[in-house]
Parts: sequence; C-alpha cells; structure tokens
Amino acid sequence: MQKSSLYKAAEGALREDRSGKTKAAFKIYDSHCHIYPDKISLHAVDAIDRFYEILPPVHFDGTVDTLKKTGKAFGISHFVVHSVATAPEQVENINRFIARTVEASPGMFTGLGTMHLLAESLEKDFEQLLALHLKGVKLHPDIQKFNADDKRAMRIYEMCEAKGLPVVVHTGDYRYDYSNPSRIVRILKAFPRLKFIGAHFGGWSVWEDALKALPDFPNIHVDTSSSFYWLSREKAMEIIRAYGSERVMFGTDYPMWPQKNEMESMKLLDLSSEERENIFWRSCSRLFAIDENEDQEISHE
Repeated sequence: MQKSSLYKAAEGALREDRSGKTKAAFKIYDSHCHIYPDKISLHAVDAIDRFYEILPPVHFDGTVDTLKKTGKAFGISHFVVHSVATAPEQVENINRFIARTVEASPGMFTGLGTMHLLAESLEKDFEQLLALHLKGVKLHPDIQKFNADDKRAMRIYEMCEAKGLPVVVHTGDYRYDYSNPSRIVRILKAFPRLKFIGAHFGGWSVWEDALKALPDFPNIHVDTSSSFYWLSREKAMEIIRAYGSERVMFGTDYPMWPQKNEMESMKLLDLSSEERENIFWRSCSRLFAIDENEDQEISHE
C-alpha cells in the first residue's frame, strides 16, 4: 500500500506554508481519537504501531494533554475519545478513565465506552457505561479478535439501538475477516435503527469492497480516519459522495496521524462549503448530540 498522491500533495502544501498550520473558517470536531492514561500511553501506542505494521511512524504519545495541545494548534474544538479493552477486566477501568477525562474538561470531549465480548455480563458493563454518562460504544473486532457479527456482539448492538447510542466499529482489514464489509452488512440489516459508525471510510484497506456494500444502508455513518494516506483524491471524493457529506465525519485517529496532514488532505478535496462543514463538525454534532453552546471557543484566525 503506497502513499497516495493526495497525501503527498497535502505534505507539499504544508511545507510551503511557513506557519505549519492549516486553517478553517468554521468549527472542527475530531470524531475519532484514542486516549490513554499517562503511565501506559507509550506502551499502548507501541502496541498499535506493531498491530498495523504498515503504518508510518506514530507521531504522538496518546496522552490527553498532547491531544489538547495539538488539537488546539489546528483549531479543533471538540474530540470524540475512546479506548479499546483487550481483556474483559480492563473494561471498567477504561470506562472510568474516559468518564473522568470528559468531566475534567467540560465541553471539550464526548466520551465513548468500551466493552468486551468475553465479559461475564455484557448487560452489567453496558449499564455501568450508561451510569458514567458515556455517549456510545467503541469496538475493534480485529484487535479484540471477534467477528463483528458474532452473537454476543449483536447483543451489544441491540442494547445500543434500544438506547439510541452510536456504536463506532473499526471496519476492514485486508489481513483478517473479523470486520470486513460482508459482516457489517449483516449488522445493518439486523438493526436498521442502530446508529452505526464504520471507521476509516467504512473499510480500512478494503475501501472498494466497503463502497460496493455499505452506502445504501441509511443507518451507517463513516469517518475519514486513517484513510487519506492511501486514498487518491478521486477515490476519497467517490466515497464521500456515495454516503453524502451528512454521513461523513472528520477523524484523525489520534495518536497515529498529525492533525495538520489530515486537515490539509480534506482541504484539497473538491467539496462545497456546506459539505466541508458537514464533515468537519455538523455530522458529528448531530450524531452525538453535542451541545454547541458548551463547545470551547477556539479561534481559527
């Protein structure tokens, strides 16, 4: 998988901009961020880097403070944050960490909880997630090693659908079959009212398969994270137009990618002002019911 011409153009534009900052005339929300407690952040980021193998070197340390600092530098005013439990015993601690992070910075974060299919009681973990006021669930079938349409996973989707909570699922990986588009289709058919978010334009590294299978389902949203590096300008536009900008959300996959590169790639796409606003913040705001009055005001000048 080679670096795309789109990403090369974004890097070139940033080299020519002496400020090193990409700017926007409107709000920007980052819909896809992983965060970790300071004491384990470097270990967690190293694990991500080893899992994906083909990604460029990791740029950030995965801490909350670094996310705030780097996001603010590029005008990002709100972040959807989460982490993934690789074992059932991690679920409660992770969810409490995410909830504390949200509480410590009012208006800056929307927190999503994690769940694990081998937990003794999915219902108990889900109730705790709700009690912590987390606003959705993040699952990563490829890292957690379960089929996205597994029976126990379907129980999680059922609970999320009943409570109106979005569920963000890592979708696609050419190396595995855990989360590929055919499995996502089964979920979308089974739960037509589920607010499903297919990360990485609906199918990381299998974008063509996802494009053929998923856009016609009205209950799926996608985010842009970890995609521009490999997608051409034409393919990125084709995917956005297939879903419609109102179902596409900007996401950086922090800590894996520099925000400036992701934002510059977006700027190079031939989108209308309305489409850009949808992708940069409106779609995310609608889906997660983010209170615009609580957003921290950050200048884009």
